[in-house]
Amino acid sequence: MFGRKRVMMVGIALFLLGSVLCAVAWSMPALIWFRVLQGLGAGAILPMSLTIAGDIYSLAERAKIQGYLASVWAASSVLGPTLGGVFSQFVSWRWIFWVNVPIAVVAAVVLWSRFHEKEREGEREPIDYLGAALLTGGSTALVLGLLEGGHAWAWASLESVGIFAAAAVLLAAFAVTARRNAHPIFDLGLLRRRAVGASTAAGLGVGVITLGLTTYVPIYAQGVLGVGPLVAGFSLAALMVGWPLAATVAGRIYLAIGFRWTAVIGSVIVLFGALLTLGLGPGSPVWHISAAVFVIGIGMGLVAVPTLVAAQHSVEWNERGAVTATNMFSRSIGQAVGVAALGAVVNAMTTVGADGTPDGPGLATAVHVVFWCVVGTAALMFGTVLLLPRDNPRTAPAAP
Repeated sequence: MFGRKRVMMVGIALFLLGSVLCAVAWSMPALIWFRVLQGLGAGAILPMSLTIAGDIYSLAERAKIQGYLASVWAASSVLGPTLGGVFSQFVSWRWIFWVNVPIAVVAAVVLWSRFHEKEREGEREPIDYLGAALLTGGSTALVLGLLEGGHAWAWASLESVGIFAAAAVLLAAFAVTARRNAHPIFDLGLLRRRAVGASTAAGLGVGVITLGLTTYVPIYAQGVLGVGPLVAGFSLAALMVGWPLAATVAGRIYLAIGFRWTAVIGSVIVLFGALLTLGLGPGSPVWHISAAVFVIGIGMGLVAVPTLVAAQHSVEWNERGAVTATNMFSRSIGQAVGVAALGAVVNAMTTVGADGTPDGPGLATAVHVVFWCVVGTAALMFGTVLLLPRDNPRTAPAAP
């Protein structure tokens, strides 16, 4: 309704303002609320950046551009925590937020000066405020219930039942209003399209696997294999190395064999890498776990890129933003589910230390259960990408 550029600029502005406020936060509640502001900005930046790439590049060009985007994301995932640790230990934790300021300013200047889009003609559709409120409230309650269940309150407690019931009621009300509204905030009918529905389901799997590995591989490396935090971090970094490497070549592969078969091959590789983790034991060398997550990263790069591009390619220009945001949101929900389900399993089989980290004699067995869950999720993801429609990207039209 308002254009990609305006939404992206608002997102950058909110993220920049949130970063500055976080850097000068005077209390923990203030820091939390300023992080919410940062999150609102990031919620506009991430899907809009991928949507803009889908707008200005042809399908063949996106084969290379998606690789660049994946490489930036993976490098940030490795460098961000490292810089955060350096700032916290040697300078000040506030620099974790100050460092965002020059990056956001450069992004805003380049976007404003170099990205041009046509003004939309005609009247804009009315904004579905009711649907937006119901979707926001329902999804927030769902994520909050998944994240806090078993921690802030017991799963069977009145608080847990109440928040999940509220989530169900709000999301059901959203579904009803979305069907009746001529211009809903999100058209649920899009999910009935095979490319969109399958890519959204695959996004859930990507979220569960990514969070499961990033949470428990370092814990396993330190608590079971007995290595230090630095080596444990490098063992996980192999995931972030394999992912962009595969994402870089994923475009060329899907141009040759199609989105569906590229994602199928990727999911098979993810499943193979997940099976490798089952061979880990207390005496395993750390390179074993690095090799396993590297293989999983290769597979992830071949799943995440083609499923997203397939969903974007299957819809019209005015639907592309909603489809991209839905794919990103499904990954976030997958991460929340991963935190809740895997955390409940591990906490039930171990003792939790003062710092909140699982420990004790049952740690090796508990994390092995996590690895089995990753295997199961990878198998389900293989089934979802098989639902993608057969395609021939070579015949795709150029970007407008």
